[in-house]
Amino acid sequence: MKENNLLTEITIPSNNDIHDEALINEFANGVGKNVFILTPSYPFVFIGRIIDVVGDHVVVDVKVTTIGELENRNWSIHVHQIEVFYIEEKGMPKIPELKVDI
Repeated sequence: MKENNLLTEITIPSNNDIHDEALINEFANGVGKNVFILTPSYPFVFIGRIIDVVGDHVVVDVKVTTIGELENRNWSIHVHQIEVFYIEEKGMPKIPELKVDI
């Protein structure tokens, strides 16, 4: 009689997988809210409204960034590039409006 050695393959998610999934969920829950995002690469700062989450990218309607010509556009930002973020919540501090006084 031949034995069948069937093993169930179990995959345990890595810490990076858990971290990424938590970030994606946080941004998905923030769709429609204002967000402040810092990235390690150009243009470094994004302030706007979360439009959507597509896979592991956050789509932001950017109102303010470090370069005026890059504002008022939708940016797709990969969660791996996000170093720091703040999503406005009711009852919590608001993201200040950055305006240039002329």
